[in-house]
Amino acid sequence: MNLDTLDRDIDTERLVLRPLSEADLDDLFAVHGDDDVTHFLPSRTWTSRDDALAWLARHHAMHDERRVRRWVLVDRTDGRRIGDCMLFNFEAPAARAEIGFVLGRADWGRSLMREAAGALIATAFEALALRRIEAFADPQNGASDRLLRALGFVHEGTFRQRVVVKGEVRDSNAYGLLRDEWERLSLAR
Repeated sequence: MNLDTLDRDIDTERLVLRPLSEADLDDLFAVHGDDDVTHFLPSRTWTSRDDALAWLARHHAMHDERRVRRWVLVDRTDGRRIGDCMLFNFEAPAARAEIGFVLGRADWGRSLMREAAGALIATAFEALALRRIEAFADPQNGASDRLLRALGFVHEGTFRQRVVVKGEVRDSNAYGLLRDEWERLSLAR
C-alpha cells in the first residue's frame, strides 16, 4: 500500500482537498476552536495557537509513521480552510482504512463534507486498491450518521464503551463501505 500516492491535491466542484500545512492553522482555529464542532472528536478543543501547533506536530508524526493522511478542505470561492478529513489506521493485508472528518459550523448544511468525503473515498479506493473503508461515529452524532449513510456506508453495529472522549466513556457506531458497493453507487449516480 503506497500511501505516498495520496500526498496530493484532490479537486471537487466547490473544494480543493490538499495536504495539511502550518499555514492552514489560523483558518482551522475557527473549526477546532469551536466546542460545538469538536464535541464528538477525541482531541480537545483548541484554545490557543500552542494547541494548534501541538495538534499539527502530532499529525506530522503520525504522517511520518505512515499512520495517517490528512487533507484540509479549501473553499474555492474564498480560499477559506473550512475543515479537514483524513484516512488512517491503514491495514495493508486487509486492504482497509478508516475515514474521519470535521467541518466548521459556518459551513454546516451545504453538503460540502459529502462532496469532500466522496472524493476522498473515490481516491482511496483507486489509489490504494482498498477493499473496505470504515468509520466510527458517536451514536448521538446524527449529522455523521446521515453523512455516512448518504455516502453508502452500512451501519454494522455499536461498539459499547469503545472510546473516551474528553474524559467521558462513549459508545461508537461502526460503519463499513466495501469497494464494490461504492462502485455500484457511483455508477448509479
